[in-house]
Amino acid sequence: MPGMSSMPGMPGTMPQATTAAPPVAGTAVNITNFAFAPATLTVKVGETVTWTNKDEEPHNVVANDGSFRSPGMDSNATYSYTFTKAGSFDYICGIHPFMHGTVVVNA
Repeated sequence: MPGMSSMPGMPGTMPQATTAAPPVAGTAVNITNFAFAPATLTVKVGETVTWTNKDEEPHNVVANDGSFRSPGMDSNATYSYTFTKAGSFDYICGIHPFMHGTVVVNA
């Protein structure tokens, strides 16, 4: 195109976004911009996951199977839960149910 030049070292095409991010290892989930980050977290049995609310609005964490439920968390509040069995645990924010996350627990 006239007037456009490529920058050295830059690919000519834009990378395509993926629809599902791979699970992230670690024990921390941030709540930011009305989303759990990472949306999928992988831990081992016996590890404790800590959620931190980085939004200005209150949030909570509610497991779909009822295995854990946090109280409402104001800005910068945290909630921790220790996973004692293997499995995949889906959860939502009970205040904003469009927010979804998953913790995958490996033995």
